[in-house]
Amino acid sequence: MKQFQKSKVLLISFAHFTHDIFSALLAPILPLLIERLGISLTQASFLDIARKIPSLFNPLLGLIAERNDAKYFVILTPSITAVSMGLLSLTSSYAVALFLLFIAGISAAFFHIPSPTMIKEFSGNQSGKGMSYFMVGGESARTVGPILAAGVISLWGLDGIWKLTPLGILSSIFLYIKLKDYKTTFNAKKFEKGEIKSVLNKVKPFFTMLTVFILFNYTSKYAISLYLPLFLTHNGYSVESASIAFGVLQGFGILGAFFAGRFSDKIGRVNMLIISSIGSALFLILFLLFFKNALWILLAPLGFFLFTSSPVLLAFVHDLKTNKPTFINSIYMGINFGVSSVIVYLVGLVGEKIGLFKTFEITVVLTLVSIFFINRLKK
Repeated sequence: MKQFQKSKVLLISFAHFTHDIFSALLAPILPLLIERLGISLTQASFLDIARKIPSLFNPLLGLIAERNDAKYFVILTPSITAVSMGLLSLTSSYAVALFLLFIAGISAAFFHIPSPTMIKEFSGNQSGKGMSYFMVGGESARTVGPILAAGVISLWGLDGIWKLTPLGILSSIFLYIKLKDYKTTFNAKKFEKGEIKSVLNKVKPFFTMLTVFILFNYTSKYAISLYLPLFLTHNGYSVESASIAFGVLQGFGILGAFFAGRFSDKIGRVNMLIISSIGSALFLILFLLFFKNALWILLAPLGFFLFTSSPVLLAFVHDLKTNKPTFINSIYMGINFGVSSVIVYLVGLVGEKIGLFKTFEITVVLTLVSIFFINRLKK
């Protein structure tokens, strides 16, 4: 049994935290951006889509990462994302906001392609456990980010978000010190003629079913992840309260991400995905029924279950037998972020026509439908 290298897993998980803390700033500042830019809900959805468009090129970026020292993508991207999001808080132009989020999206793509492969390398035969640590880093960022945003906004307003940028730059310096002498062992040799087609044909059935599953299952997750602060402000909560509520949701998402991958190592990926889907649907129903009176109580179980599927699917992908793990991971990330762009747009479009409450109700149904695809995903 290959050894689980905890210190190295924690380092890459820390890198995930320092990068995603800035990606997590969009949702809590979105109500203020909408007001400043004077845009509709549908236009607001394109802000997140602009950030996800680079994911369409993930397989190409994966080829680049396969042929280069991937550690530099992990080192540099936290500072690039930090600068992009800092500038976003200062702009009053919708076009500039789209451009800055596009740059942040490229940075996010380059980070998320090689980093799970490094986790897989350091996790030995406990990839589910390793992915849990990795996802805890991301979910922790999406907890701390909104809380930081709430504090900064209350002190300096939206423009004050720029003051967080040095944290990203310092994290890149720290990661360089820790990783500068590290030599990756998973960087593949150049693809032989016809090898890309061979690899794609091998994994095509799995990724086809995975795309369908994510489209149904992640609708509630992405809808809540982006639009919860907006939903709450439309229902009488302040921007600061909505940001804190979002942070609480993500905070319990940390626990969900931490335990889900570890449990999937023991009870199986499929069983864990079924539990995740049922729990997400159940507590989203309860949230919609009682959020005005029991918001802070319901955020805990809702956040826990909404984020349990991510490390399980990531471990599922890295269970595939292939000598091109970075390229395979890039396909998964491309699907993940690509489908999320479609979801964000549709939620924004439908939410503008029938309201976010009824839109969230639809996502409950879609989450339950996704259960029928889980066993087919395994086959």
